[in-house]
Amino acid sequence: MRTADGPSRPRELESAPRFDFGDYRALVDQALDEVLPPAERPPERLHEAMRYSVFAGGKRLRPILLLATGESCGAAREELLPAACAVELIHTYSLIHDDLPAFDDDDYRRGRPANHKAFGEAVAILAGDALQTLAFQCLGAAARLSTHPERWVEAVAELGDAAGSTGMAGGQYADVAAQGAALDLDALRALHGAKTGALLTGCVRVGAILAGAQPDRLERLDAYGKAVGLAFQIVDDILDVEGSLEDLGKRPGADAARGKSTYPALLGREGARADAERLRAVALASLEPLGAGAAPLAALADYIVERSR
Repeated sequence: MRTADGPSRPRELESAPRFDFGDYRALVDQALDEVLPPAERPPERLHEAMRYSVFAGGKRLRPILLLATGESCGAAREELLPAACAVELIHTYSLIHDDLPAFDDDDYRRGRPANHKAFGEAVAILAGDALQTLAFQCLGAAARLSTHPERWVEAVAELGDAAGSTGMAGGQYADVAAQGAALDLDALRALHGAKTGALLTGCVRVGAILAGAQPDRLERLDAYGKAVGLAFQIVDDILDVEGSLEDLGKRPGADAARGKSTYPALLGREGARADAERLRAVALASLEPLGAGAAPLAALADYIVERSR
């Protein structure tokens, strides 16, 4: 069946209850507030900087992906919250560092001054470092309390791979190294498969691992994660061309100004949109055997491709 919103999807996903992102966001925000040190605790300025970026109004897409995946595999939402917090903390640390003058040199993030503009470069670097460390503290603490600590150990390894030199950090390095170079489509996909896609895919895999998903299900969810991860970056590139500071919360046109290769530059805007739609179809096809429980993941694929900010 083809819908007005996009590609065809299994009937089970069409008839499932509507997915409410707001419930997930509220739960994640509450958990993050409990995990982060209070701004009044010494060192106050560092803790204030950490909370400043975590609570700057993010979409919480990565923790929502993790929670929705784990639930689709039978896990309870509350049991997954430490991992959901961990991926959001890692994501936020990466944004703080991305905005630094040595990287993308952005003055704004989510509609307000970037962390280094509000707190100075040294504090921003340390805030990012502390958020990354806190992420793994969350996972370790959960492992101590879990009846399945081996799953949390595997989740630690999985998230480390996703965020490390062969994942997100490696992709960030490739992005810096490629500035001013003309990348072909395969090279661009490889770069963003690491920089953006690795953590998004890692969220899906960690949610499935913590739920004890069987290998065949994990394989399908891995394919879903890779498809939506790349689609997310393609849409980001399109919005960087079409969006405004008010819509995006950051300076538009920055990629072109820095001489970066982008999907619209290589494929044209319509070609880039078509590639994002192709990846949505791949994601939905990967979910097809998983039944109505995967409906939230289908909704997330739609959101990722159709978003305007």
